[in-house]
Amino acid sequence: MIDKTISSIFKGGSTTYYYSTIFFPEKVKKDVFILYSFLRKADDYVDDIPQDIDGFYAFKERYESALQGEVTGDVVVDSFAQLSQRKQFDKRWVDSFLKSMEMDITINEYETLKDLKNYLNGSAEVVGLFMASIMGLSKESYESARYLGRAMQYMNFIRDIDEDVDLGRTYFPQRELRKHDLEGLSYDQIKDKKENFQAFIQDQIKIYHKWQARAEEGYKYIPYRYLIPIKTAADMYTWTGSQIKKDPLVVYKRKIKPSKLRIVTKVFYNSFKSFQIAKSDACPFKKKCGFKNSSK
Repeated sequence: MIDKTISSIFKGGSTTYYYSTIFFPEKVKKDVFILYSFLRKADDYVDDIPQDIDGFYAFKERYESALQGEVTGDVVVDSFAQLSQRKQFDKRWVDSFLKSMEMDITINEYETLKDLKNYLNGSAEVVGLFMASIMGLSKESYESARYLGRAMQYMNFIRDIDEDVDLGRTYFPQRELRKHDLEGLSYDQIKDKKENFQAFIQDQIKIYHKWQARAEEGYKYIPYRYLIPIKTAADMYTWTGSQIKKDPLVVYKRKIKPSKLRIVTKVFYNSFKSFQIAKSDACPFKKKCGFKNSSK
C-alpha cells in the first residue's frame, strides 16, 4: 500500500511521471512513488515564492537524521531513507541532488553549458541513477540513465521558461542567449526579437534531441515490463518538444503538458510494441519476461 501523502505529492507534481509510473509492477511503482515524493518535496521548498529556505534546510537535516536511523516523523524523508538503504543508493547521488537544490537558492544563471551541467548532474542525472538502481539495472545502463534525466530536465527548462523567469532564474547558458542576441528571456525582452527567440528555442530543442538519443541507447538494458513506463514518459517529453517547436512563443501563453488520455494511450501502444520485442529471439530479457525460446 502506497502512503496517501506520498501518492498525493507525486500526483500533484507531475502528470507525465505519475500516469506513466502507475504502469510499473507494484514493487517498483511503490519505490518510484517514494523517490519522486522526496525529490518533489525538496524542489518545492526552493520553488516557493518566496523561497522557503528555512524549510529546505530543515528538510535536509531530517534526511541526515533519518539516514542515521532516527524516525523523524516525516513520512517522505523516513520512507526515502529506508529506500536508500534497501537499494543501496550511493550517498553521493543524494548529496549531489541536495546541492543542486541549494544552487536554486544561491544561483540565478549559468554562463556556459559546462557550468549548467554541474547543476544538471544533481537535479536530473542522479534521478536516472536512482531509477536504474530501483529497477536493478546493470551499471552498464548508468551513462544512458544520466542522459535520460538530463534530456528530460532540459525539456522542462524549455517548457517552463516563463515560470522560471517569474522565479528570477535563467537556466539556459548566457552564451546561448548572446549567440541569438537576447539579453534575457522575459516576454518584454523577446517581444521585439521574436525571430531570434524562435531560433534560440530551435537550438535548445536540438540539444534535447542529442541527449535523448544518447539516452535511448540504454533502452536495451531495461526489461520490457519496465521499459513501457520509461519510454512512455520519454515519448511525452519528445511530444512536448514537438509542440513547442511548432510555435516557440507558446511557452509564454500556456504550459504544454500531455493529457492523461495521451499518456495512457501511449502506454498501451508501447506495451504492444514491447511485447512483440519481448517475444522475439532478440530479446535479452526473455527469461525475465517469462517467455520461452520460440525456437523450441
